[in-house]
Amino acid sequence: MAAGVAAWLPFARAAAIGWMPVASAPMPAPPRDKRRTADGLIILNVSGTRFQTWKNTLERYPDTLLGSTERDFFYHEETNEYFFDRDPDIFRHILNFYRTGKLHYPRQECISAYDEELAFFGIIPEIIGDCCYEEYKDRRRENAERIQDDEDNENNNDMVPPDMTFRESMWRAFENPHTSTMALVFYYVTGFFIAVSVMANVVETVPCGKMQNRVEISCGERYVLAFFCLDTACVMIFTVEYLLRLMAAPNRFKFVKSVMSVIDVVAIMPYYIGLVMTDNEDVSGAFVTLRVFRVFRIFKFSRHSAGLRILGYTLKSCASELGFLLFSLTMAIIIFATVMFYAEKGSSASKFTSIPAAFWYTIVTMTTLG
Repeated sequence: MAAGVAAWLPFARAAAIGWMPVASAPMPAPPRDKRRTADGLIILNVSGTRFQTWKNTLERYPDTLLGSTERDFFYHEETNEYFFDRDPDIFRHILNFYRTGKLHYPRQECISAYDEELAFFGIIPEIIGDCCYEEYKDRRRENAERIQDDEDNENNNDMVPPDMTFRESMWRAFENPHTSTMALVFYYVTGFFIAVSVMANVVETVPCGKMQNRVEISCGERYVLAFFCLDTACVMIFTVEYLLRLMAAPNRFKFVKSVMSVIDVVAIMPYYIGLVMTDNEDVSGAFVTLRVFRVFRIFKFSRHSAGLRILGYTLKSCASELGFLLFSLTMAIIIFATVMFYAEKGSSASKFTSIPAAFWYTIVTMTTLG
């Protein structure tokens, strides 16, 4: 029996690799899927890149361009295919939506081009998957803000209408200093005084020698009059700028409520409060605390720097993510501070007298050591 099988084995191997046919009759045709044949295979030519899919795959979404009879307007009889002069890279994601029922946002693509492709094929962006929707929404909001800024800049750069009033021309000069030489000079003068004010606020705290009683004093205490005159000049410039902006603003109520207007007021408020304060020690201590608000003058640079404004828009668009990060950090601080307090509660040498007292050590440890 074994010998008979061994005798036929070379013939079986030869037939397997095509040297010797097992039978003279041809092999039967493979079975066909009748449903697939009836549906038909559709060829989609997108700017020279061909895609193939089944007809019933597209017809699952009859409200879209590819799933309805509207696609027949793009049928090319000579090549027997549908031609679309669109972006083939983005179309890959659109065709994947028909196949899987899930729409994704390609992060490397332009948000405006992606929206245009979705609108062309009749797909609403609200069905984007949860994995991509938050990023899509943020990119779309950032793009809308950027477009609005570009439109505002273009409007400011337009020719001055002949019937523009003095108030409108003044506001236009403040918002776009490059419209005239006088506006450009005022722009650089205010920027110079902002820098001088910030530097003076820093330099006046630097030690400048010792008094007769060998007590070291700061430059602000040693040259009181010089720093007062310098601060007065800066505040006068800032006050004039604020009043001119308030006078020229199209909507004064909206201008007063704006963030930059609040920063301008907070930056000059300590100076005027200090002029009317008495020499009472308690009141003087409160004024010293109030002088901390002078540091807000550094935010006035945002009027003179497009980069700072872009940074502000970025922080605004990431407010939810930053809030979650802060919330997570707060939870970790409370947990670890509580553990540290109760771990050293019985020790007489412990400096953690309470859970809030352990907050500082926890914050420093987490933010410096991770």
